[in-house]
Amino acid sequence: MYLEHYGLSEAPFRITPHTDFFFTGANRGATLEALLYAIIHDEGIVKVSGEVGSGKTMLCRVLLERLPENVVTIYLANPSLSREDILFTLADELDIAVPEHSRASTVMRALQDQLVSLYAAGKQVVVLIDEAHAMPNETLEEIRLLSNLESNRHKLLQLVLFGQPEINAALARSDMRQLRERITHNFGLEPLVRDDIAQYLDFRMRAGGYRGPNIFAPAAIKLITEASQGLTRRINILADKALLAAFAAGGHQVGAKEVRAAIRDSEFATLHTKGPGLRPLHALFWAGGGAMVMLAIVGAWRLAEPPAATPTPASLPPLTQSATATTSEVIQQQQTIQLDMPLAQPPLQPVSRQPAETSPTARNTPKTENPSPPSVSPPGTLPPRLEKSLAESQPWLDSAPQHKWFLQLLTTVAIHPELVEAFLVRAHNAGADMDKLRVFHSSLSGTARYGVIYGDYATRLDAVNELKNLPPALRSHNPYARQVIQLR
Repeated sequence: MYLEHYGLSEAPFRITPHTDFFFTGANRGATLEALLYAIIHDEGIVKVSGEVGSGKTMLCRVLLERLPENVVTIYLANPSLSREDILFTLADELDIAVPEHSRASTVMRALQDQLVSLYAAGKQVVVLIDEAHAMPNETLEEIRLLSNLESNRHKLLQLVLFGQPEINAALARSDMRQLRERITHNFGLEPLVRDDIAQYLDFRMRAGGYRGPNIFAPAAIKLITEASQGLTRRINILADKALLAAFAAGGHQVGAKEVRAAIRDSEFATLHTKGPGLRPLHALFWAGGGAMVMLAIVGAWRLAEPPAATPTPASLPPLTQSATATTSEVIQQQQTIQLDMPLAQPPLQPVSRQPAETSPTARNTPKTENPSPPSVSPPGTLPPRLEKSLAESQPWLDSAPQHKWFLQLLTTVAIHPELVEAFLVRAHNAGADMDKLRVFHSSLSGTARYGVIYGDYATRLDAVNELKNLPPALRSHNPYARQVIQLR
């Protein structure tokens, strides 16, 4: 309805996954890189967990697009499959002709034979299982048995589980310990913090074709942060409704008034709005000019709506209903956030192959980093390239003058050193000057994190100019200039 008003070519805040709108900030891009690395180079089961609406399905869809051509992908979106059903589904996806009433053992043998043939042809088979937390126990046990399919030297099937935090409780049971031991990589999608949300809103607007100044005022971003709890689906719903409210009022700026109306219209129970006279979104329509405004909006929408029989391009998701239709799903969250708590970085977990899951409500106030050798992992447990870079970078970190400048390429919490390792491998493969690339570890802020930095410049202008010359692999996480004094 409001596309022309804001100069948009596409709706920027759809809640259906649209891979052109994948946000690489807030460790999403680094997690994607680490997933690609783990799938291609590892032989265990990979698990990705996150709250409802945190972006798991979007990550899964982007992963499907980014895997190499030699990877045969199978996407399972139905979590209620029985152990026999999942075998027949995999056989069907791999074009295996299996008689309808075959026993499970027969299907398993046929699967192994086909996987061996694909492996001999240089193919790798990856199964992505969405909503894995809702799988029956017997189906999870079948997943463990599928992970045993192997040749003399390699696994024939790579499994990736996407699920809500309930999957961690399911795997924690004693009868699931065999499956749990086969999970070699655990990734968690943390909620977005306030700075991330500001970048996310701007990114989605510009991905939708917007070219003007920032639309969302700081007060609006603050309210969206509090109401959404950092969950991207909630952010999309609130942003869409707030844009609609501003459009109805004839404005081009989204402020606190429009967001409060969007919150009321979404009935988010976790936000206790302040101030009298707060009106829901539908009231703003009528206040913006009476019934004629509403009729004009509805008329414009119907004119813009394509006929039901018109197919949509394959690259675009189908048109969806209004975001209000998903309210009941979005508000079913099990945890609430303390609204007065300052939002900053996700919480710290110990570095390990199977870290403990943390609550999305934990936050720490950011401070300046204090480069130091890693203290969260014993020597020899870090990925080799990361461990080497940390050691080689320390002399420069200790001796660099405080007035010097560098480029901050990546910052990530120290939960998964694999994220940094994957970034370093990608940078090396892209031909980056690895002598200028350095890694530090910091825990001064109360949250242990790794940082990847680049270069050594006399002035900020020199550092900013160098941004234009960076390989694309080093620009994937929006690098920016910083001064050495900020690391101490």
